[in-house]
Amino acid sequence: MKILDKYLLKSFLVTFTTVFVILFFIFVLQVVWLFISELAGKDLDFIMILKFLMFKMPSIIPLVLPLSVLLASIMTFGSLAENYEFAAMKSSGISLQRSMKTLIYSICILSVVAFIFANNVIPYAEYKFINFRRNIAQVKPAMAIAEGQFSQIGTYNIKVEKKSGDNGRYLKGVTIHKLSNTNAGSNTVIKAKKGELISNENSNILKLVLKDGNYYEDIIPKKFEDRNKVPFAKSEFKTYVINIDLSKLNNTNLDEEQITNTNTMLTIGELRFTLDSLQKNYNKDRISIAENLNQRSSLNPTNYTTTSSLPKLNPDNILNNFSFTDKTQILRAATGNLDAINFSLESSGYELNDKQKNINLHWIALYDKFVIAFSCLLMFFIGAPLGAIIRKGGLGLPIVFAILIFIVFHFINTFGKKVAQQDELIPFLGCWMSSIILTPLAIILTKRATDDKGFTISFDWITDIYKRFIPTKTEEQLAEQPVVNMEQLTVVKDTDWEKLNGYDNEVLIKIVKDAKQFGYTNDYRNKALKVLESRNITQEELLLTNNLYNIDYNKVEELNKQYKIYSKIALVTYLGMLGISSLGKPETIITIIAALVVAGVFYTALFKSQQILDEIGTILDKKVDLNIYLVVAAGFPFFILFYFYNRSYLKEVISEFNKSTT
Repeated sequence: MKILDKYLLKSFLVTFTTVFVILFFIFVLQVVWLFISELAGKDLDFIMILKFLMFKMPSIIPLVLPLSVLLASIMTFGSLAENYEFAAMKSSGISLQRSMKTLIYSICILSVVAFIFANNVIPYAEYKFINFRRNIAQVKPAMAIAEGQFSQIGTYNIKVEKKSGDNGRYLKGVTIHKLSNTNAGSNTVIKAKKGELISNENSNILKLVLKDGNYYEDIIPKKFEDRNKVPFAKSEFKTYVINIDLSKLNNTNLDEEQITNTNTMLTIGELRFTLDSLQKNYNKDRISIAENLNQRSSLNPTNYTTTSSLPKLNPDNILNNFSFTDKTQILRAATGNLDAINFSLESSGYELNDKQKNINLHWIALYDKFVIAFSCLLMFFIGAPLGAIIRKGGLGLPIVFAILIFIVFHFINTFGKKVAQQDELIPFLGCWMSSIILTPLAIILTKRATDDKGFTISFDWITDIYKRFIPTKTEEQLAEQPVVNMEQLTVVKDTDWEKLNGYDNEVLIKIVKDAKQFGYTNDYRNKALKVLESRNITQEELLLTNNLYNIDYNKVEELNKQYKIYSKIALVTYLGMLGISSLGKPETIITIIAALVVAGVFYTALFKSQQILDEIGTILDKKVDLNIYLVVAAGFPFFILFYFYNRSYLKEVISEFNKSTT
C-alpha cells in the first residue's frame, strides 16, 4: 500500500470512527428515552438495565452505519479539497478515482461485514431483547401493566389510565376483564376509580386493592331466545381485593427464551424456510375458502331421489310455483345464505389480508439485510464526490448535507416499507425504492466530481415543460420594433392632426412611445409619427433612442399574461390537493402517485408564477415583499392568501407604473 493510500485510509477511518461513536451514543440515548417508562422506578439493578440496552444496541446499527459513512466521506473529501490536497494530487497525475480506490475496497469490506452483522448478530440480539423484555415484565408484575392499554396478568386483563408512586403501585382509572374458564361465554368487568398493587418478595400473591368501583357480570339465560335481552348483574363497592397467583410468573428464568416467531429474529435461511411455509399455507387457505364458498353457494337437490321426480317449474318466475308461506321461507333462507356468504367472504378476506401482510413483513426483513450492505456503498459514492465538490470539511456544511440526504433516504425507505407491508407495492420495490432513487444522484455526483465540475440545482427543466403548452414571447420578440412605412400611409389632417401639431416634440415622442399604454389607436399614433417626421425626427432616430416603443411596458404586459396563466394552474391544482387531502389517508399506490403528480404541478406552477412576479418587480423597480422560497415552502397551507395578495400587489404596481408614465 502506497503512502497516499495509507494517508487517505487513515483520514477516513479516524473520521468514520469518531462520527460513528458520536451518532451511536446519540441513538442509544434515544433508545433510553424511548424505554424510560419501562426502566425507571422498576427496582431493576444495573446489570439488568445494561443487558436491556446491550440487546437493543445492534438494531441501531442499520441507522447509524450509513449515516456515519455518508458524513465521514463528506468530511474527509471536503477537508482534502478545502486544503488543496486534491489539487496537489491532480497536479501529480492522480485522479479522483485513483484516490478513492483504497477507500472503495474498504467500504466493500464494510458492506460485507454489515451484511453478515445484519444476517446473524441483529436477529440474535432482537431474539434476546424481546425475550428478555418479556421476562422482566413477568418478574416485575407492575411493569407488565402498561398505561392506556390492556395487559394480561394471570386470568385478568388489566388496563389503567395512569400509574404513580414507587414501582407504579398506585393506579388510576382501572378497568379489568376477568377471563372465563368455561365456554359459556360469560363476561366479568370490574371498573374502579383507584387501585393499589401490594406485593411481597417472600410471597407469590400479588394483591390488587380496588377502591370506589363497580362490578359487572353477564348472566347467561337458560333459554337461547332470552339472550337478546342481555341481562347482567351490577354491584358497587368501596373496597375490592383481588389476589393474583404469581407462582408461575415468578418462576420465570431471565435466560429462558420462548418467543421465536418474530420475522426480525430470523436469518436469511430461516426466512426463506418460513416464507415457503407461509406461502404454502396461504395458497391452501385460498383454495379451501374458494371450495367452501362454492359448496355453500351450490344447489344440491337432496329432497329428490331422481331428476325425473323434480316438479316442472315455470322458468319465467320460479316463485310463482310455490305458495305464499313457501315463498317467505325460500326468500328468508336465501337472504340468510347471502348474509352468511357475505360474512364468510369478509372474514376470509381479512384473514387472507393479515396473512399476506405477514408474508410481506418476512420479505421486507429478508431484503433489508441486503439494503443495509448496499446503503454503505451508496452513501460513500454520494458523500465522497459531494465533499470534493463543496470543498468544505469540518462539522458545518457537511453535517447539513449529510442530514438532508439521510432524511430523504430514511423517509423513502420507511414509506416504501409501509406501502409494501400493506400489499400495495411488491416488497422488493418497497425495500429498494430509496436505493433506486438515490443511485442516479450518486452517479451524477461522481461524474461531476471526476470531471472537476461543480454541481448546481436548476428547476428550469421543469418549468420549461409549461412552455410547450403556454405561448410566450422571448425577449428578442419583445424587442422587435417594426417601423411604419410612412410613404404608404395616408393621414387625414383633421382636428386630431391639428391638436397633435400644436404639441412640442417631447409630448409627441411620449405619445408615440406609450400609445399602447395610454390606449391610443394606431391611427392617432401614426399621425403623431407624421408630425414628428415633418419636424425631421425620423422613426430610425426614435428606434435608436428606444423611444419608438415602450419595451418595459411590453415586457410587463407579457409577463402579466404569463403570471395569470401560472397562478390559475396553481389555484386549480391547489383545489385538487385540498380535495385529495379531504379524502383522508390514501389507500392505493395509484392514489399516492396521483397526489404526487398534482403536488408537483402545483409547486412548479407556484414557483414559476412567483418567479415571474419577481421579474415584474425588477422591471418596475418595486421589490416584492414575499420571498420566492418562503412562498414555495409555505405554499400548500397558505397559498390562497398568497394568491390574493399577489394579484392585489400586481394590480397596484401596474397601476402606479401607468400613472408614472402618463
